This record gives sequence, structure tokens and C-alpha cells, in this order.
Amino acid sequence: MDPVLALAGLGVGIVVGLTGMGGGALMTPVLVLFFGVPPLAAVSSDLVASAVMKPFGSFVHIRRGTVNWRLVGWLCAGSVPCAFLGVLLMRAIGTGGGIQHAVQLALGVALLLAVMGLIVKSLRETSRRDDAPSATPLRVRPLPTLLLGAVGGLVVGLTSVGSGSLIIVVLLALYPMLRANDLVGTDLVQAVPLVAAAALGHVLFGDFHLDLSLGILVGSIPGVLIGARLSSRAPARVVRAALVVVLLASALKLFGAPNLVLLVTLGVTVVVGVLGSAVRRGALGRRPAAVGSRVYADSHTA
Repeated sequence: MDPVLALAGLGVGIVVGLTGMGGGALMTPVLVLFFGVPPLAAVSSDLVASAVMKPFGSFVHIRRGTVNWRLVGWLCAGSVPCAFLGVLLMRAIGTGGGIQHAVQLALGVALLLAVMGLIVKSLRETSRRDDAPSATPLRVRPLPTLLLGAVGGLVVGLTSVGSGSLIIVVLLALYPMLRANDLVGTDLVQAVPLVAAAALGHVLFGDFHLDLSLGILVGSIPGVLIGARLSSRAPARVVRAALVVVLLASALKLFGAPNLVLLVTLGVTVVVGVLGSAVRRGALGRRPAAVGSRVYADSHTA
């Protein structure tokens, strides 16, 4: 068993427990790029490991009551059958080098979608606090939620990416008033049957390697428990920023981008992110002052 692989699993597990995203989006590219695992074997082994890891983080959120069970039900109704269908679809594409290349490209596209979703999520959060309670009860929209689960399940079955990275950001778009810790808890719980269905398909029809899955699980199980305990106490903005950089780098490498292009793109991303964060902090810092000035003026006018 490779201790470096277990260490990588620990880091990925912490990110998954803390933010509800990043499992397949981080672990599968790590297996492909740093451990030389073929893409199909990486997808299969990572999905099996995720199917064992995610229930540990989900249990923490269930105990804390940060799970919307209606959302979980509608998401799973679409995602579970489509995840198994995604495995069969990937199997039908072909075998050998062709399917490995197709999976690698699909994985790169899924990572770019995850990056864009994370950026949209961060922009939406500039207008409200992460922990702001909703003034009205959350109204579940069955059909859009079912379709979201179906698309997410299909992507997960094909690439192992999407159970958290893609679904969680679309959930935020559909339900912007869902609190951050409820969002993470709901996403982790719905991912359990979704990933289990995709993992079963890969065990039967994919390229599952038991030694890879065990190596990931040694680190990821304690990691996801640590991250889940921190998720209700620590803000996830810094983790999401690091996740954007890692996902973008992984996607570019999967597309075969030269190292110079990779470094320039990441440098620009970091600079833009730092400037955007500074502008956001300045805007939030001016907002209370403006409110205070208006109250002061109203009281003296009265």
C-alpha cells in the first residue's frame, strides 16, 4: 500500500467533508497525473472508495440535522438510475486506448464545469452571509431537482466527477437561500446512493482495482470525518479558492496543456482571485458604515 496515496486520500477527504465537493474532481486526476493510473481504472477505483468514504461524513451531518431529506429524495430519484446508465454508456463507447482518452477528455470538461460552478457560487455569496438563516421555509422544486440528479448521475457514472463538485453548485443556483452547512450536509447524503450505484456499475463493468481503493480509504475516511466536523464551524471560502486552482490545473493537464500555459493560467487565476477578494472585503466593510450613517441621519432628522 502506497503511503503517499493514503496521504493524498487524507487531504481529499478533508476537502470533501468540509465543502461537500472535490472527491472525484481531485482524487481521480491525482491518480491519473501523479500515480500514472489509467483513466478508466482511476474512475472505477475512486468511485468505490467514495462509496465507502461518503457515509462517514454524511453521518456527522445527519446527527447535526443539517440535511434536507426532500431534496435528497428527488435528487436520488434521478441520479441513481442515471449513474448506472453512465457506466453502461462508457462501456459501450469502446475499450482500450480510445475509451481511456475519451474518459480523460470527459473528466477535463467536468472539471472545468466544476470550476465555473464554484466561481458562480462565490459570486452569489457576495450578496449574503453563508450562515444567514432563511426567512421563509425552503420550497422544493421537484422537476428541476429530479433533472439535476439525472444529469449529475450521468456525469458521475462517466467520470466519477460531479457527486459534489457539480451538483452542489447547481443546488445553490436552484435554492439560493439554503444555508451553507445544510447545503454541504444535503449534498453529502444524496451522494451516498448516487456514488454507490456508479461504483456498483464500475465493479461489474469497469476496471476496478482493490489496492487503489484501499490505499485511498486509509487516508480519506479519517479525513472526511475531520472535514465534516469542521464544516459547521469554519468558512469554506479559502478551501473553495484552493479547490478552484487545483481543479483548473488538473483540467489543463488532462487536456495536455504545456507547463508554461499551465503556470501562466494559474498565476492569472490567483491574481484575479486575490483582487476580487480584496474588492469584496472592501464592499462588505463599507456596507455597515453606510447603514450606520443612514440611521444616524434619520435619528437627527426626527
